[in-house]
Amino acid sequence: MKNVTITLEEEVADWSRIKAAKNRVSVSRWIGTILKERMQDEAGYRQAMNQFLSSPPTLLKKDGKYPSRNDLHER
Repeated sequence: MKNVTITLEEEVADWSRIKAAKNRVSVSRWIGTILKERMQDEAGYRQAMNQFLSSPPTLLKKDGKYPSRNDLHER
């Protein structure tokens, strides 16, 4: 674990103390949890985007016509 010092406006510091107390953790632990969740969300988004971009493109127009909305959304 790494210690980091941050500077917060007084109102933000008060709010974070309340939120941390409601979760029964320290402000440091609470902020660390939030940052870890954001990091994991970004990694998941990057992975999904890479998977999407690695698949071949799909042609929409077949026989000179675009598919219906229902066909596109498999309804």
